[in-house]
Amino acid sequence: MKLNPAVTLHELASYIGATYEGNSTMLVTGINEIHRVEKGDLTFVDHPKYYEKALNSEASFILINKTVECPEGKGLIFSNDPFRDYNALTTRFFSFKKSDNRISDSAKIGEGTIIQPGAFVGNDVVIGKNCVIHSNVSIYDNCVIGNDVIIHANTVIGADAFYYKRRADGYDKLKSCGRVVIHNKVEIGANCTIDRGVSSDTIIGEGTKLDNLIQVGHDTVVGKNCLFISQVGVAGCVTVEDDVILWGQVGVQKDLTIGKGAIVLGQSGIGKSIEGNKVYFGSPVQEAKKKMKELALMKRLPDLFKIKE
Repeated sequence: MKLNPAVTLHELASYIGATYEGNSTMLVTGINEIHRVEKGDLTFVDHPKYYEKALNSEASFILINKTVECPEGKGLIFSNDPFRDYNALTTRFFSFKKSDNRISDSAKIGEGTIIQPGAFVGNDVVIGKNCVIHSNVSIYDNCVIGNDVIIHANTVIGADAFYYKRRADGYDKLKSCGRVVIHNKVEIGANCTIDRGVSSDTIIGEGTKLDNLIQVGHDTVVGKNCLFISQVGVAGCVTVEDDVILWGQVGVQKDLTIGKGAIVLGQSGIGKSIEGNKVYFGSPVQEAKKKMKELALMKRLPDLFKIKE
């Protein structure tokens, strides 16, 4: 989420009553969780496992629950509960707005676009030219849709990220303030769900086609001309490069990269990054030819045991 206008480190810390270290006049230009940070962003960290990652990231400002030396050129804000205070800051700059109309007055709809009865278009949504939005599609606030896009019935664009912190008395939700951005010539099937970024954008690249019943998690970036077949599930913060094909019921773990041109056969599970221009199968995935040989050898195991007898 970009801040417009930007605020100083001193101002931001004062909003949550926190102490800080660094140049008080440095400008905070955005708020972002760790996976998608850029220079000028504030991020948060509340677990020792991730201190070094946050401190050495592109983020210029870190909300942290440990007193550490401030890296050169950065600013630190000290908090006994960074998760709570991060939520307080995102709420200050991005709050939920009620919509009173099926198509918000602030939405911008391009020439030639058809919106079927029963669809909902939220506040400040931008939809390009010559799109077809079928019945009962819900497009949440601030989402951006390009030209020549087709979205089939009952799909939801821009629901909140599934991101929670476990507490002693239950779960705290990390509030979502990002967007979904869908580029030109994308087609999205029926009953799909594409979650908004926590604080960045979930992106579907130009020419990509999604079948029915597909889930794309927060802050995931899907490249150009990809094909996702029914019941694919992609977790948050995944990078899918161009020309990737995921066949039916493929599951993708969070925070990994699928290389350009990769093909993953049905019912596979992707638990770590994989190279492009190869065919994969299995759970966890491996190159399909190798996995098929492994399965063929496994079929021979009963015969081998009989020989031993």
